[in-house]
Amino acid sequence: MRTKPLVGVTADRTMIGAHASHVSGEKYIDAAVEGAGALAFVLPALGERQAVSDILEAVDGLLFTGSYSNVEPHRYGGTVSDAGTLHDPHRDATTLPLMRAAVEAGVPVLAICRGFQEMNVVFGGTLHQQVHAVAGYDDHRENKADALDMQYGPAHALALVEGGVLHRLAEGAREVRVNSLHGQGVQTLGAGLVAEAYAPDGLIEAISVAHAPRFALGVQWHPEWKYADNALSRAIFRAFGEACRNHMLARMPGGAALDAAHAPRAAHA
Repeated sequence: MRTKPLVGVTADRTMIGAHASHVSGEKYIDAAVEGAGALAFVLPALGERQAVSDILEAVDGLLFTGSYSNVEPHRYGGTVSDAGTLHDPHRDATTLPLMRAAVEAGVPVLAICRGFQEMNVVFGGTLHQQVHAVAGYDDHRENKADALDMQYGPAHALALVEGGVLHRLAEGAREVRVNSLHGQGVQTLGAGLVAEAYAPDGLIEAISVAHAPRFALGVQWHPEWKYADNALSRAIFRAFGEACRNHMLARMPGGAALDAAHAPRAAHA
């Protein structure tokens, strides 16, 4: 009998030389394994070639990762992207139906950066394709010429919504500082989603699914980067891991009683 939950970590489909490959950043895998205490596997972006129902039967949780690619704008009724914008239709075809089904089935979900934007799109929201070009918003992109530690260093304050999931994970803190490495952002919030945190310019930077049976949280920043050095990042991955373990226990023989005994105190966890 497994003692650790199995977490699928979403992959991008990219070319390595002449070969189509499915790739996920090690920082996400590390955070799933060590921060969430899970067994991790990379979930390829195969779309309908792997049935959503089969994936959900296999996993105890899903980590939707960040990416250099953006959700194709036709998925949310947006205008055609500027020339040179990187898209990954194979990932869209995998993650968008999978996320909605996972939330509805009570499979814990943690969505980061592109995953956060996927969550908004899945629930009918729209995206700013270039936040920095929208009047009233700051430039949330990193300087790619900087060293990685500077790119992923704290960039701006984040106001946490009182009583929300993040507010509880932050032990009641009203404000934290986070990194910022994104060009796109929430334009209109999806139906059934709750804003959990705001950047100083008013951009929504974290969301949760209001009536999800289990943990369903999306964050625009990158808590996986050196997560062990940040209290809120540790708390996010710990809560995600606990939700995944509870889901694993609930599916075991006699799981309902085990699940009740291990039920978390925080909502969506």
